[in-house]
Amino acid sequence: MRFAIFAALLCLAARAYAQAPLPDVSTLMRQVQDHQRKMDETRENYTYREVMFTRELNKDSSVKKTESEESEIFYVNTHEIDRTVKKNGKELTPDEQKKEQGRVMKAVQKAQSTPPGQSTDKNEVTVSQLLAIMKVSNPRREMMDGRSTIAFDFVGDPHAKTHGMAEDASKKLSGTLWVDEQDREVRRMVARFDDNFHLGFGLFSVGKGSNFTFNQKLVNNELWLPTDGQAHLIAHAIGIIGYRADIAVTDNDYQKFHAEAQQQAGAKPAQPATQP
Repeated sequence: MRFAIFAALLCLAARAYAQAPLPDVSTLMRQVQDHQRKMDETRENYTYREVMFTRELNKDSSVKKTESEESEIFYVNTHEIDRTVKKNGKELTPDEQKKEQGRVMKAVQKAQSTPPGQSTDKNEVTVSQLLAIMKVSNPRREMMDGRSTIAFDFVGDPHAKTHGMAEDASKKLSGTLWVDEQDREVRRMVARFDDNFHLGFGLFSVGKGSNFTFNQKLVNNELWLPTDGQAHLIAHAIGIIGYRADIAVTDNDYQKFHAEAQQQAGAKPAQPATQP
């Protein structure tokens, strides 16, 4: 009898949760964009490790080659900077370290001279930039990791103003976006290319069917940071048979090095993703 009463209460609670009115979509998306920009600034207080595994595939999807790269990630003027520390599990040689340090210094200088919110590389696009050029629909409430999220379907806005090839390519994306309802932060994004996108005067193209997944979580109860991502890439180039690869990224070992990092109430700290 007690179990039946408890089950009935759970059903009633779930029904009430599902029937709760959704936030106004346009207001919510403005809040998400604003929060994401603020988080981009606050992330300068953190550094973390990122490991990327790339599995190059044959036509039959068998693995042709596997490579790995480990990097330290930090932010300058809201722009992400990566410093490679290992390749295929091995530390860089002294010559490689010197070359990498020179590359990082140039990247830092470029980030310092590039206004926040603008990309330092026309071939890259940030979450904030994606939010600005997407059209959302079909809002619904879903639970994720014990927290309430608002899920949306989205497509790239063909009329959005863009800067560079990466943002132009993003107009051909569609997928689903999950927003943490309490913190108004992007929790997950799953996107795919619905058409080929040509780069470099048609000499190179990202193929239809390429897709990626991006996750971020609340870390140390104060800041939303990336935790993992996956991508399936199909690419074509003149004189090269189609390139296919599966890419898996994990982020962990978050370190706070500025005492003034903003505090933010929320759920449990994110757990580092497991290495594939």
